[in-house]
Amino acid sequence: MKNNSSIISCSPRKAERQEANRAIHKLPSGDSPYVRAKYSQLVEKDLEGAIVLFWKAINAGDRVDSALKDMAVVMKQLDRAEEAIEAIKSFRDRCSKQAQESLDNVLIDLYKKCGKLDEQIELLKQKLRMIGQGEVFNGKPTKTARSHGKKFQVTIKQETSRILGNLGWAYMQLMNYTAAEVVYRKAQEIDPDANKACNLCHCLIKQERFDEARAVLEEVMQGIHPGSDDSKSRRRSDELLKQIEIYKSAAFASPSLGLSFEDAFIGGLDQLMNNWNPTRSRRLPIFEEIISHRDQLAC
Repeated sequence: MKNNSSIISCSPRKAERQEANRAIHKLPSGDSPYVRAKYSQLVEKDLEGAIVLFWKAINAGDRVDSALKDMAVVMKQLDRAEEAIEAIKSFRDRCSKQAQESLDNVLIDLYKKCGKLDEQIELLKQKLRMIGQGEVFNGKPTKTARSHGKKFQVTIKQETSRILGNLGWAYMQLMNYTAAEVVYRKAQEIDPDANKACNLCHCLIKQERFDEARAVLEEVMQGIHPGSDDSKSRRRSDELLKQIEIYKSAAFASPSLGLSFEDAFIGGLDQLMNNWNPTRSRRLPIFEEIISHRDQLAC
């Protein structure tokens, strides 16, 4: 690992280059362990060295919220996801309350990376409960998110649909297509898109409900949902359509390997819903929509 102490004290030309790097990578100012860790990560591309410096930042109490989250992301890049999970679990109590939601999002990605589906599902359900109780976004209807260096606003509806989509994916990995179907249908009601529609179609195919699967797929092919014009969505739509035709013509029948939906989803989430105080002023409107359709979902 290179000596980053020269970030502050160096020749004018080198200082100029470093300032340019700061602007390009949006690096924080200073020469603290966290600043040097980010320099090592983004400029020098020394990920192992960055992890060492992130640890120093955490132990020194230097921007712990960011240091822990960024270190976990770098560990994931280096296929050290299990280590990242343990780091978050061990040190998240040093982080602020505002950082916990972001750490949960990182954990969900890490669980997905490691194939820890039960842990992923449990955390996703917990996030749904928090939405219902008005404990996300600091009680506000939107939050500012960042992707590829760009900021944008995320609504409660979009966040709920995203979480439900992730939950549906996890159930699909467990081959619990009944649970995945119900979750994807609710996600589509809240904030539809082509990707979740294709996943819903896949669930229906696995349950040999080919006519319903085709109906869902036609909505994508007709460009009804956002993302329908994306080349990846079009390719997947073509693949799913071919699957439907092949399975129907061959009278393909696969055994149902899914778990009981009542046991896997409705039972747990229903209980959480029943425990919510109906007079709670912080409950957000989107969860009233979910609760009002609960009986319909269970059918």
